[in-house]
Amino acid sequence: MLNPANLEIRARMLRQIRAFFDARGFVEVETPVRIPAPAPEPHIDCPASGAWFLRASPELQMKKLLASGMERIWQMGPCFREGEHGSRHNPEFTMLEWYRAHADYLDILKDMEELVSGVLGQVPSSGFKLQGSSFKRLTVREAYRRYAGWDPFLDWDQDRFDFDMAMKIEPNLPKEPTFLIDYPPQAASLSKLRGDVAERWELYVDGMELANAFTELTDAEEQRHRFEAAREERRGIGEADYPLDEEFLRLLQFMPPSGGVALGVDRLVMLATEVKSIDEIRVAP
Repeated sequence: MLNPANLEIRARMLRQIRAFFDARGFVEVETPVRIPAPAPEPHIDCPASGAWFLRASPELQMKKLLASGMERIWQMGPCFREGEHGSRHNPEFTMLEWYRAHADYLDILKDMEELVSGVLGQVPSSGFKLQGSSFKRLTVREAYRRYAGWDPFLDWDQDRFDFDMAMKIEPNLPKEPTFLIDYPPQAASLSKLRGDVAERWELYVDGMELANAFTELTDAEEQRHRFEAAREERRGIGEADYPLDEEFLRLLQFMPPSGGVALGVDRLVMLATEVKSIDEIRVAP
């Protein structure tokens, strides 16, 4: 059940987030919530809105702005995912995304440490009083070898990877904020590759995923190939076949090297208020 006091904490945190980006010269942008073509991802379903869709993320639209010449942009607003509901999930949720041109996933990682430390540190009731040294890093390869007993880089298996992530990796991660970093290429369809490693990280706190970041892929031909592979996988498991965003693919060639991240605002508020259910910090429909 919603506690009104949590809404006051949430409002304070949103002000802190805006102040963070204002102080660093980012431009706040607002992109459409209703879009013609979501990024095709095998296990993320966007609710239909007529012939279009409600966005699961503003990612493609924000990257178009990078391609147009904007360099430091951020956005916070509603996103939607079909069929997701639980203690940490809601069909409608609030996403924070930011992108930096001429940056990579490690630059974004430093932003994240400063943002999370600063925002949670300003909430008196929060048990998380963090400094940069509080954050840990663990490679995906090391995590799977340690907790699941195999190396996904040597023997890729999508179903096994996903199952072990939920059942063996996440439950065994440190309670302290931990960046799970450097993914297999097959697990990062929008990420730049460095050899056989995808420049991607996810931030976990007490086993709960908080954010997902990439050094962004800027090769339009490779992105089309990955999108088509994802569409084929969606068709194979009986999911809707989303059209490609041809404008995004056309503009991608003009996008500079960039880093970007998506952070679940509701989950950040859950950490600050130390509640166990997303329903305690969101207004019900």
